[in-house]
Amino acid sequence: MKAWRFTESFGLENLQFVDVPYPVPGPGEAVVHVHACSLNYRDLVVSRGGYGRAVKPPLVPLSDAAGEVLAVGEGVTRVKPGDRVAGAFMQRWIEGEPNEEKGNSALGGAIQGVLAEQICLKAEGLVHLPSHLSYEEGATLPCAGVTAWNALFEQGGLRSGESVLVQGSGGVSVMALQLAKMAGARVVATSSSDAKLERLKALGADGLINYKTTPDWDKPAKALAGGEGIDHIVEVGGTGTLPLSIKAARRGGHIALIGVLSGGAETDARLLFMKSLRMTGIYVGSRTMFEALNRAVAQSGLKPVVDRIFPFAEAPEAMRYMESGAHFGKVCIAGIQGQ
Repeated sequence: MKAWRFTESFGLENLQFVDVPYPVPGPGEAVVHVHACSLNYRDLVVSRGGYGRAVKPPLVPLSDAAGEVLAVGEGVTRVKPGDRVAGAFMQRWIEGEPNEEKGNSALGGAIQGVLAEQICLKAEGLVHLPSHLSYEEGATLPCAGVTAWNALFEQGGLRSGESVLVQGSGGVSVMALQLAKMAGARVVATSSSDAKLERLKALGADGLINYKTTPDWDKPAKALAGGEGIDHIVEVGGTGTLPLSIKAARRGGHIALIGVLSGGAETDARLLFMKSLRMTGIYVGSRTMFEALNRAVAQSGLKPVVDRIFPFAEAPEAMRYMESGAHFGKVCIAGIQGQ
């Protein structure tokens, strides 16, 4: 079968289109025909060798895929051939708190990824897709969807009527906006593009801030949330935006620290305790969280935003497109069909 693989070294110029053996499921495993993958910023970091010695070639990249179960191994009852499924980001984080063992089971990093015609995963690491989603839409959920769910509900305890701030228009931020609106929250969105702000408004954003024309966006963000500050901030910028997020948060608010997309900046830690803020590091979530997300998506009819779908043979181009920052929502790669 076909797969994309960093064979000897990282760098998109070294991502090779290779032939590998078709997988055979062992006890407790299932083989899935991949119909779609989606990209995350993490995949770009991995492709550059940015995870250090812990992640090394040969490596099939990407963590997020959705497809159809083709075959199952001995003892598997969780899924059956024909089921529409997606793989959990961390294959051994089923429930409970994270630990080293669970963290060392992340697809496309600690273990082989999903950018292949077929993949073989533990059946316990699979979840069923909501029936109204396409495979591309389902492929957006394992990382970005679960991350947004964990940030807002598992760690944040979001309630109807509270305020949420999302930064930019990448996969996690757009998904967080959709989930927050589903829950009845008031959402403030930031972007450097007025055109993207209009698209965020169409998804339900209540307040819009262009952070290029308004670099001190913490002040209007607080005003848009009623003056006391934002209840929940989905922080994807990292140290470059964190100082403003701390200022924008209400006393006793929650900051979900997810990404490191922006450059460095000094952070005044005194404001954290003076405002009694909670700041939680979010690294995706468990299979149990994924299942909770899927129940909410199925009940609400939520449709994830897919920006563009690239053919399987154009996987490097898909990664370069995402690297350009032109996307809105998720970038997907179609699987090889008809096998």
